[in-house]
Amino acid sequence: MKNLYNNLWRILVAGFLLVACTEDKGNYDYRNLTELEISGVDDNISVLTHNRLQLTPDFGTSALPDDRYEFEWKVINQDIENEVETVIGNTRNLDYEVTLNADVYTLYFTVTEKDTGIYWQKNYTLTVSDTTSEGWMVLCSDEEGRARLDMVSKVTGDTYFDLLKNYSEISQWKGPRKIQSLSSTMTDAQSPFYLLTDDGATRLGKNNFEWKEEYNFAYEAAANGASLRPYSITAAGLGKMIVSGKEAYYCERGMGIDGLYQSVVNKTFDVAPYVGANVAASMYVAVYLLYDTTNKCFMAYCPMMAYEDLGSLEPLVTMDKMEEIATSFKGDNGVVHSVSYDYPEGYDYVYMENTKYDPGNAKMGTTYTILTKDGRSYLYGIQLGDLLLYADCTYVLGKSYYGDLSGCTGIGEEGTLYAFSSLKNYMYYAVDNTVYRVDLSVSPLEAERQFALNGETITCLKFNLYRESANASRSYDLVVGSVDGAGKGILRVYEGLESEGDFSSVTPEKYTGFARIVDATYRERNN
Repeated sequence: MKNLYNNLWRILVAGFLLVACTEDKGNYDYRNLTELEISGVDDNISVLTHNRLQLTPDFGTSALPDDRYEFEWKVINQDIENEVETVIGNTRNLDYEVTLNADVYTLYFTVTEKDTGIYWQKNYTLTVSDTTSEGWMVLCSDEEGRARLDMVSKVTGDTYFDLLKNYSEISQWKGPRKIQSLSSTMTDAQSPFYLLTDDGATRLGKNNFEWKEEYNFAYEAAANGASLRPYSITAAGLGKMIVSGKEAYYCERGMGIDGLYQSVVNKTFDVAPYVGANVAASMYVAVYLLYDTTNKCFMAYCPMMAYEDLGSLEPLVTMDKMEEIATSFKGDNGVVHSVSYDYPEGYDYVYMENTKYDPGNAKMGTTYTILTKDGRSYLYGIQLGDLLLYADCTYVLGKSYYGDLSGCTGIGEEGTLYAFSSLKNYMYYAVDNTVYRVDLSVSPLEAERQFALNGETITCLKFNLYRESANASRSYDLVVGSVDGAGKGILRVYEGLESEGDFSSVTPEKYTGFARIVDATYRERNN
């Protein structure tokens, strides 16, 4: 009987609930869900860095007006160990200048209905390739003196401007000095480029010139790194040197050593802003060349001479003392002189440049230095080698050139720019808008006009020294940066091998759209 009552009770409760649900007339908004059908974009998308990625998805005929939705375009790189999300757009149609690093990404497009929070999502594979993997890196000074890095891409043939604008920490640096790259033996292979300015110095990444805080040059010095402002970086043997202000610093790197720039090399005198070294061969115990601007003389610096295995010698010595040491190490192969002169004293420093020009085929490039005294200009050529017997360089030191430049047109005028060829014994210099050539093999030295850029002022004159063997002959091309009357920068490259260094009738490659050009360095494919 008890079971019968229980069953009757359950039936009554169920009936009550059924009636209640049937008669419920509460405040509910019932409507059909508007389904989106996202289409119109390929599943696999390829794009180049610094180009625009423009996508226009289709929602079909049943979609609500766009203002009823929220949109998000988001990319996630497919490197599971270092996954990073980046939102690149918040509108239905994507129009994005690609600043992503070259990589493969998953691109997510999410559409959310504002009223309900319901969302639809579609994903794509996005492949980003680097437009800046090869071409001219052009360092400019804009109207405010700010350092601006542009790129003439060999990949696309286009020019990309202000590549560092998204990095607020460095994009406002002023006083651009140099843009250069170092080999993987001399710096981090993933960040081989150096931006040098009056306000700071930093490495830049291999991938799209990316910047990170740890790339700051301050982290490359053992002490006072934040205050270092290199003019350039000279790498030779197992180390590299810089000059910041009037002080030289050395960093040992190689054979498993990843060192830092140590204390000041020149503690009792000031030095000129450039370091000489052999850039024509690989070395071990390299000799560097400094110019002492206090006592006005050349000085040799061989940091590894301080090692016990090499005699625990003083590493910073006069040139005459370095010759004595070279002879004691290598005998007759210690010193070679193509010309004879006493190392100058009492002269003022003007300019120094390392070249691959090797008149004696001893795997020793020539370092040229222009000095002045009593209103006259003189040129000295010094060759620097390796102290070890088994090194590629036969000699340790050499005197390769001396000449009086005083008879050359406009030489020594304020703002004069200089460049030395690695093909032949030629010197080039620019005064205002005109480039001259000096054949250093004749006497007396005279200037020969090469060309003039009417209505322009030359702001950069150099030979870019390439590292890859396939580009070796391009090291003889003359690179000229100029600015026109409107302040627009122009880059020209004059072919040098076939012309044999006579640029008077060469039609150059020409690139426009820059600010005032300070430096131009070619990024080779393997950098």
